Amino acid sequence: MWNQPDKGELEAERENTFIDDIVQKAHIERELLHSLDGIRTAFDGGAGCGRFSILLAKQGIHVTHFDISQPMIDKAKEIAEREGVADRITFVKGALEDLSAYADRSFDLVMSFDSPISYTYPNQEKVIGELVRIANKRIMISVSSRLGSVPYLANPIQKNQFILNENSKDSWVQWCLSSRGQMIDGFAFNKESVVNAYDTGLLGDVEETKEAYDRGESPWCVTYHFMPDELEGILKRFGVKNISLAGPGAYARTIPNEILVKIMNDPKQRADFLEFCHMYDCNPYVCGMGKDNLFAKGEV
Repeated sequence: MWNQPDKGELEAERENTFIDDIVQKAHIERELLHSLDGIRTAFDGGAGCGRFSILLAKQGIHVTHFDISQPMIDKAKEIAEREGVADRITFVKGALEDLSAYADRSFDLVMSFDSPISYTYPNQEKVIGELVRIANKRIMISVSSRLGSVPYLANPIQKNQFILNENSKDSWVQWCLSSRGQMIDGFAFNKESVVNAYDTGLLGDVEETKEAYDRGESPWCVTYHFMPDELEGILKRFGVKNISLAGPGAYARTIPNEILVKIMNDPKQRADFLEFCHMYDCNPYVCGMGKDNLFAKGEV
């Protein structure tokens, strides 16, 4: 799925397409830029198109940009060249399930954002352990949130709330808009599937997904969704200290599309809104209700 030819271009534009992406990435950027004391090297696992590896390279940090998708690596290289930081980034194609090439404590900062850890199911805990192993000072990750994602099963049009520009040429935007009525008409609440997702952390059918792969199709991969206390417990078992959690998007998901668009199109309102979102979404009482992701940081 990640190696589809247009994946790099599509992912590079997400932050200009969907408001939930803006909120989530603004939250992570704020956390990163306030956590760089003593950081000289960084590992970005599942780095995609370089949103954060390029950000850190601009701060003078040497970054290993690690991703499974060649199209996204190619796009990240293009952006890094344009931004003048390609000489501070090492691009590596690989899967998070195998970090054996890296010695213990290889990087001052290890980060992995936008849920690549959750896509390694059933190896997600092992992957977290490996990310901690190669971290020398600090680890920052975001994974799929169970409490944040289960409500999707009762809201087939949830993504419409976050469309920034209805005239966007993005195929996903146009699909969301054109399918809205059909999705509402065809919806029926299925308690069994909701309870199963809540209990297991898995959305979708594992066997159906495996069969689709066997047929040569590219379905959305099997994804594991974490509970907040579960993620914190895993990090503690691997020796991470001073852990804090957040749920980027918890505040924004309470606001209708028309208001969100108005806020985003006014620079002053947008800056103030994103600052307050960070404050609200860091509250431990809402950390599980982030839009898609559960964010965690800690010291090694």
